[in-house]
Amino acid sequence: MKLKMRAYQGEADYWRIRTFLRQVYLLNQRREFNWQVSRFDYWRWHGIENIHPMKLQEVIFLWETSNGQIAAVLNPEGPGDVFLQVHPDYDTPGLTGAMLATAEQCLAITKDQGQRRLRVWANAQNAPLNTLLADSGYQRGEWPEYQRWRSLSEPIRGAPPAPGYTIRSLGDVEELPARSLLSWKAFHPDEPDEHYQGWHWYPNIQRAPLYRRDLDLVAVAPDGELASFCTVWFDDVTRCATFEPVGTAPAHQRRGLASAVMGEGMRRAKRLGADLAAVGSYSQSAGALYASLGFSQYDLSYPWTKEI
Repeated sequence: MKLKMRAYQGEADYWRIRTFLRQVYLLNQRREFNWQVSRFDYWRWHGIENIHPMKLQEVIFLWETSNGQIAAVLNPEGPGDVFLQVHPDYDTPGLTGAMLATAEQCLAITKDQGQRRLRVWANAQNAPLNTLLADSGYQRGEWPEYQRWRSLSEPIRGAPPAPGYTIRSLGDVEELPARSLLSWKAFHPDEPDEHYQGWHWYPNIQRAPLYRRDLDLVAVAPDGELASFCTVWFDDVTRCATFEPVGTAPAHQRRGLASAVMGEGMRRAKRLGADLAAVGSYSQSAGALYASLGFSQYDLSYPWTKEI
């Protein structure tokens, strides 16, 4: 079947892509061979609005059938990091080759020395795509993403918080500065506080369609300081609850707080109807935490890089 490629045109495409990703996720038996809709939302409202500003019309490309059905979507995450989202019914070498050529032409970044670089992420089980990348001069990296999942029908083993700590939903706007500072401490433990840039990015997170404040959880220390957090994105169409992000301030680590907030997140999502939970990880320490909470099954997504 001949497909037509075009650039992203506007808000209607955003909602069509979300529907497409849900359909593909279900067709793939809820394995993340393509993005979940929660990741697309998180990229749109956090990645673009807060970290790497991009014009969607310049970085998203769609392939459609003659009747307008989406067959594939090409998009970046960070600059020069791209993902090929392909409907399994249209997954052919011709389509993936066309998507890779578009990515090299439109989404590669130019480095200081003038050469162009592109990194393409591919599921380890996608043998045709991995072969295409190797034959096209890409080198596979050694830092894969572990795409973990677990059934919520199994016992949820999240421990209770350490004595004196409590777990609750994030508060109103008055608590956003403290929540933002907590993220900074968790993800920038070695940087000086003067590099902290404030909290005004957080309302963009809350604009994402799947955001629910009752699933944006924090652990609170005895003195009232926010100590740990996790945000759960529940998609009632796929019945999956995805955890992104999860973190604990250095001063409060090794007290089981991340386990406690994730356990509470899973219980809340299950009460809403979720029967599957998912989380991504890269480091050994994060993987060990998630495995201890039952996220023992995973797929691997590898980065393939080429200097063009």
